[in-house]
Amino acid sequence: MKIPNRIQPLVDDGAVDAVLQRLKSGKEADVYTVLCGGKIQCAKVYKEAAQRSFKQAVQYQEGRKIRNSRSTRAMQKGSRFGRKQQEETWQMAEVDALFRLADAGVRVPQPYMCIDGVLLMELVTDADGAVAPRLSDVTLTEEMAVTDFDTMIRNIVRMLCAGLVHGDLSEFNVLLDANGPVIIDLPQAVDAAANNHAESMFERDVNNITAYYGQFDPQLLQTRYAKEIWALYEDGKLTPETPLTGLFVEEDHDVDMDSLVDEIIAAEDEFYDRKRAAKERDQQYD
Repeated sequence: MKIPNRIQPLVDDGAVDAVLQRLKSGKEADVYTVLCGGKIQCAKVYKEAAQRSFKQAVQYQEGRKIRNSRSTRAMQKGSRFGRKQQEETWQMAEVDALFRLADAGVRVPQPYMCIDGVLLMELVTDADGAVAPRLSDVTLTEEMAVTDFDTMIRNIVRMLCAGLVHGDLSEFNVLLDANGPVIIDLPQAVDAAANNHAESMFERDVNNITAYYGQFDPQLLQTRYAKEIWALYEDGKLTPETPLTGLFVEEDHDVDMDSLVDEIIAAEDEFYDRKRAAKERDQQYD
C-alpha cells in the first residue's frame, strides 16, 4: 500500500521496512501493520489536534509534569511552539504509560519507540496469528466472561498500584488475544495521585468494564470493585495481590432514588451509544 506521509521518514531511516495495511482509523490516531526487521509490528500514527475527535480535556492534563519551564510557559500561552510541545506531551504520555505498565506486569502492547508522532509497538494477535479483535467485537461464554473479568480487574489494580488510571477504558480499547484481554489506547492516562478527577475516571473505567462483562454473566453487575479498590488505594492498603471481594458498604445516608435511576439510564444510554459509534466506525472503514 501507499506509505503514509508520517511513516515515510521511518522508512527512509530504515526503522520500517514496509507498510502492510491500515488496521483502523480512530478518534486520535490511524493504526497500521508494518514490517520491521522481518517482524510484523503495529504503527500508531497520531492525528493532529485539529483532526482528533477526542479532545485533550483539561481534566486529563491535570497533574502531568512538564520538566522544561519554557515549554510550560509556551503551552500556557498557546503559541505555535507551545502547541507543538502539547502535542508531543500528549503522545509521550502514552509511550511513558506503556513502558511503565509493562514493567508493572499489566497486559499492554510492548512499546518499542516513538518518533515524530509515530509509535511502534507490539502487534497483538489471536491464537491463529491474526490481529486480535476488540472486546466489542466478540461474544463470550459465561465462564470466559468471569475469567476475563477477573483478569481485567487485576490489571486495573496493577495500573493503579503503578500510579495510573486509564481514563477512557471500555470494551472498545481492550483487545482479546490467546491469553486474555490486553489494554490499549493510553494517551489520556492520568496520574492517580496528582489528578483531582482520577477517582471519578477510575470508577467510570471499572463500571464500563463491569457493564460489558455483565452482559454475559449478570451476577457481575452486582459487584462494587470500583469503590472497594479505590478505598483500599486511598488507605494505602492496595497491592497487586490484595484480596478483593467485589463488595463495598458505604456509610448510611439518604438515597435520592430519582437521581439513581437517572444515572442508571444515562449509563445504559452511554453504553449503547458507544456500541452504535463503534459499528458506524467499522462500517466507515470496511
